[in-house]
Amino acid sequence: MPLKYELIKKDKYSNARVGVIHTTHGDIPTPIFMPVGTLGTVKTMTVDDLKDMDAKIILGNTYHLYLKPGMDIMEKAGGLHKFMNWDRPILTDSGGFQVFSLADNRKISEEGVMFRSHIDGSKHFFTPEKAIEIQNTIHSDIMMSFDECVDARADYDYVKNSMERTLRWAKRGLDYHKENSHPDQSLFGIVQGGLFKDLREISAKKTVDMDFDGYSIGGLSVGETKEEMIDILNFTTPLLPEDKPRYNMGVGTPDYLFESFEAGIDMADCVLPTRIARNGTAITSEGRVVVKNATFKEEFSPLDPECDCYTCSNYSRAYLRHLVNAKEILGARLLTYHNLYFLLKMCENIREAIMNDSFLDYKKEFYKKYGY
Repeated sequence: MPLKYELIKKDKYSNARVGVIHTTHGDIPTPIFMPVGTLGTVKTMTVDDLKDMDAKIILGNTYHLYLKPGMDIMEKAGGLHKFMNWDRPILTDSGGFQVFSLADNRKISEEGVMFRSHIDGSKHFFTPEKAIEIQNTIHSDIMMSFDECVDARADYDYVKNSMERTLRWAKRGLDYHKENSHPDQSLFGIVQGGLFKDLREISAKKTVDMDFDGYSIGGLSVGETKEEMIDILNFTTPLLPEDKPRYNMGVGTPDYLFESFEAGIDMADCVLPTRIARNGTAITSEGRVVVKNATFKEEFSPLDPECDCYTCSNYSRAYLRHLVNAKEILGARLLTYHNLYFLLKMCENIREAIMNDSFLDYKKEFYKKYGY
C-alpha cells in the first residue's frame, strides 16, 4: 500500500489518539496540523523554514496549480515535489472547496463542474476523473476525491442531492485512481452531508464501503457555529474506520484543532495562520496578538515569551510592529514562521499529552491561558 496508518496510543479519557501515517516521502506523526501551500509555496516560507519548524507534510491546491503554473509545466518539472524542492509528503485537495468558495464562477452538473477562471475568465471543466488526473500530474502523496463542499445553511433537499452526487463522483474518481494513479499515491474519500446527521451517516457508510486509503470530513468551517461544528464532528468521526487516517478539512484555530483531535481526528489544515500573519496578527500562548496595534510600540519583549521559535528568540514585539506598519515583507515572514511553529509545537504537545493520558488536562490548561 502507498500509505499505511499505524495507531500508537488512544487517550484514556477522550477519543484523541496518537498514530503515524507512513508514506513513501516520509512518516507523519499524528495528530498533525498541515501548513497550506496553495500555489506550491507556503506563503513567505522557504522549504528550509518548513523543515526547521519540522513541518512533516504540506498542502497544494489542485485548482490553483492547474491554472498556474499549469499541468504542462508541472509535468515537465516532474511533479510538485521536484518543482518546489520539497522531499516530504504533500497532500492535494481536489477542487471541491472551490465549488463552494467560487460559487459565482461555477456551474454544477452530474458530469462535473464548469469553472470560470478568476484569473482571465477562461472556462475549465472539472470531472471526478479530471481531478484525479491533475493530482496524478502534481504527484501528491495523498489525493482527495472530487466533491461539492456545501454552504452550512443550504437546505436539506439541496444537501441530500449534493451528498448523493458526491458519492457517485467518489466512485468515479476511485475507479480512475485504481487504473491510472502512480503506485505511491493514496486517495481519500470525503464525507459530506452538511448539518444533517442522517445524511452524514449515509455518506460515511457508503464512502467507507468504497474502501479508500483514508477519510476526510468535509463541509465544516463553512458558516456553521462552533457548537454545530463540534456536534457534527463528534457524530461523524466515530463512523470512520479506526485503522485509517481521519482528516477534518479546513480548520486551523487552536480551539478547532483541539476539538477535532479530541474527537479522534488525525489531520487538519487551514490557511488561517499564514493569512492572519500577513495582516499583522500572531497566535500566542496568551491568545491572538494584533502586532500592529500602538500598544506594542515600545514593547521590547518577545512576541510570545513561552515560544522558542526563531522569531520569538530574536525579535521584539516593537520591532515586529514596526515591520508590519512599514509594510516590510520581513514582518509577514517572521509572523508566519511563528504562527506555523506555534501550531506544530502545539500538536507535538498534544501527542505527548495523549501518550500520558493527560490530553484533557492539557486542553484545559491551554484554553485557560489562551482566553477561551
